[in-house]
Amino acid sequence: MSDFTLNASVRNDLGKGASRRLRRANLEVPAIVYGGEKSPQPIALEKSAFYKAIEDEAFFSSVLNLVIDGQKEQVVVRDLQRHPYKPLVTHADFMRVDATHEITISVPLHVVGEEKSKGIKDHGGELHVLSNEVQISCLPKDLPDFLEVDISEVELGTTLHLSDLKLPAGITLVELTHGADHDNAVLSITKPKVRSEEAEGEEGEEGENSAE
Repeated sequence: MSDFTLNASVRNDLGKGASRRLRRANLEVPAIVYGGEKSPQPIALEKSAFYKAIEDEAFFSSVLNLVIDGQKEQVVVRDLQRHPYKPLVTHADFMRVDATHEITISVPLHVVGEEKSKGIKDHGGELHVLSNEVQISCLPKDLPDFLEVDISEVELGTTLHLSDLKLPAGITLVELTHGADHDNAVLSITKPKVRSEEAEGEEGEEGENSAE
């Protein structure tokens, strides 16, 4: 699990106008922390460190250390609101986590073993990734940055589903708790589609005719 620490301060000047002024100053990002037994707390994040952190994919699937006026809280990011056309985050939402309670969060899937895959290397198959992330439930201490999908032994014509994923201890796939009908496909290795010479010939004739 990655280690991210962000510094913030309590935000007492509230409202849309206050948030706009904060963004115009270009030093902090307005945000809020909620959840647990405490009341929601508006905060202002140090912009430079925050922007650097969100470049890392693991930031979105990690328990973060949020230091607010010297007081540390553990949180996960719940939402980032972005400017419609500028590369700016206009607001961030964080949820407090409790070490004794499971959290539900989306984590990315990382496909490995493609260079050794039987279906691809030996039989010329094509890899189709059908899902880039999955939703899991676990205690904060068990939260992984990502889940690995090893396809080195996957044969041509195979489709892997959620139930085929190898999970670390303490991890539950949320979709599978809803029943077998939710065992969605995550990737497949299929035979490449080959266009027939006849079809290509017909296209060539059509092109010649249109040229006439």
